[in-house]
Amino acid sequence: MIVWINGAFSAGKTSAARELIDLIPNSTFYDPELIGAGLRQLLPHKRLAEVDDYQDLPIWRRLVVDTAAALLAEVGGILVVPMTLLRQEYRDEIFGGLASCRIPVCHVLLSTGETILRGRIAAREELPDDPEGNERVRQWASAHIEPYRAALPWLSADAYVVDTDGLTPAQTALRIADAVRTGAVESCEIVQTPAPIAETVAAGVLLFDEADRVLLVDPTYKPGWEFPGGVVEPGEAPARAGVREVAEEIGIELARVPTLLVVDWEPPRSPAYGGLRLIFDGGRLESTQAEHLLLPGAELRDWRFVTEKEAAGLLPPNRFERLRWALRARERSVVLNLEAGIPVG
Repeated sequence: MIVWINGAFSAGKTSAARELIDLIPNSTFYDPELIGAGLRQLLPHKRLAEVDDYQDLPIWRRLVVDTAAALLAEVGGILVVPMTLLRQEYRDEIFGGLASCRIPVCHVLLSTGETILRGRIAAREELPDDPEGNERVRQWASAHIEPYRAALPWLSADAYVVDTDGLTPAQTALRIADAVRTGAVESCEIVQTPAPIAETVAAGVLLFDEADRVLLVDPTYKPGWEFPGGVVEPGEAPARAGVREVAEEIGIELARVPTLLVVDWEPPRSPAYGGLRLIFDGGRLESTQAEHLLLPGAELRDWRFVTEKEAAGLLPPNRFERLRWALRARERSVVLNLEAGIPVG
């Protein structure tokens, strides 16, 4: 199990976490910032210059999960993780990855009043004999106060909240330990199917509104938007898998078997295995059907109808290419064969 301590920069996460490992038997301190520091030494400067924060690096988010799983396999027990996560999609991706490794996560939020938070930031002195470095740290923490405030609605709804105003790190840790012991802080419901161990076949279904905009959904367990759909189960027909996934994901029962638009072979790129990705035309949803669209909170966060241009800003590049060619196939009433998103044959 993991006890993930979230909160604003300077909320006291690390201090509380170090106190907490003395209160929870067989617990280990795990700081994902060390992975960020390591990547600064490993990655080319050109790649590092492309992001403002190492959390924006997919490799960081993947290594956070892989390292946690390896640590638990080595030492067992409970990991105590002090790490600020203010982007919901990153939280979902990491917690979903942990869920796929069968690792439950208890999410704790340290809530700190802004006046107290700013005072703590102003007093931060982390780098001995480096006034400029300390000032950069303070500026970084201050710049993230507004993102923290913007994230509070989903953070407060998702995590077990501990109000730290007036508490010492030891008192904060005691509150967390009691909540873990009594079960007051529950495991997050974010789910993800186990990572593939071989090539897979997946079926996606395009659904359209009366303005011919396409429906996209926002999964909680991976970055970027997606079409309704999922992995085809053994012995299942791909089109039927698409029908099943649409019903499971958004509560829409399709009246007919969808027609095939695109077959795309996705080549293996480590750590992914690739496989066949099929896109089907599920037809147009009437406005009354869209009104009854449902989302399972553990898997999907949001949905929306978008134009092709809008989809370009939401979908990862490979999924957008798949959508782009699927829309062309729909216009021409043909089936297109793709390899890595490029028509062939």
